[in-house]
Amino acid sequence: MEWTVVVGRYSPPGEPQPKGERGAPFAAPYEKAPPKTYQTFKVDLPEHAMVLDALIAVREYQDESLAVRCACRSAICGSCAMWVNGHARLVCTSKLREHTVDGKVTVEAPPSMPIVRDLVCDMTPFWKKNYSVTPWLENKQPIPQGEEYRVPNAAMEELIQEVSCISCGACLMDCESFAVNADFMGPAALAKAYRYTADPRDAQTTDRLDTYSKPSGVWDCTHCYECVQQCPKGVAPLEQILKLRKMAVDAGFTHNAGTRHADAFAESVRDSGRLNELTLMPKSLGLFNIPAQLQSLPAAFNLLRAGKLPPLIHHAIPHVERIKNIFKKIGGRFK
Repeated sequence: MEWTVVVGRYSPPGEPQPKGERGAPFAAPYEKAPPKTYQTFKVDLPEHAMVLDALIAVREYQDESLAVRCACRSAICGSCAMWVNGHARLVCTSKLREHTVDGKVTVEAPPSMPIVRDLVCDMTPFWKKNYSVTPWLENKQPIPQGEEYRVPNAAMEELIQEVSCISCGACLMDCESFAVNADFMGPAALAKAYRYTADPRDAQTTDRLDTYSKPSGVWDCTHCYECVQQCPKGVAPLEQILKLRKMAVDAGFTHNAGTRHADAFAESVRDSGRLNELTLMPKSLGLFNIPAQLQSLPAAFNLLRAGKLPPLIHHAIPHVERIKNIFKKIGGRFK
């Protein structure tokens, strides 16, 4: 069966450039990524073939200069993560028949990552973010003598999901927060952070939560859900980020815009049954944070000019007491 594969290629400046159709610059937030040159290849493969099979066929039989990174071909090593039709995928598990759109499948290096050559991206940002969360346990004292640490089974079962990560980087490649803020710790690193923070054997839980609550940490996630959709192992990093947020709030790390935003959101829904968008931004920034409030004025003027400024008078929905009763029943911080 014949398949059409469009490959986005890139060579560093000063080296021979690939021939093909020059791609347009990427749109925001990837405008800084270098444009690719796209080449079209025809490959003859079975119906059950993977995208990686097609790339290897191109490299082996049509153009040996094509740079492709792969190893296990079994979704274990994570080295073959790249963009397939505009989203991060492990190409070793991506079937050609499922990703062929309008008769072709497009494969390229993700524009959110530095590119080495063709389909190979530089994973340095990914590994630096992983290292920044201190991905190891710090022993509690005293260290048991002559035996292992005793940990309840239930505590370790809570961490099984995070341990499944193969460090492919697909979640970071499609993360919208990382695309606009290179300092954001990223979904994979924060999922790993939860793995060690929630481990009862770790002695640095409080210090970890303090670090993760600072700017570019857990509160910089925008809930785009790309990390959940692209993860090939079901780690669902967003779920682990939300767990870290709760741990941080419960530990008292609440002096930040993220916690204030959550408080303002919940308080508005609790009291009126709907979100009061007019007060959300001021409360999130801090009512007495005058410099930050002044910086938000241009956005408010733009909303006013576009006719999208929230109503000045915020009305509660009918039977709002039902909403309040839900909050009371659930309890916790927002009861």
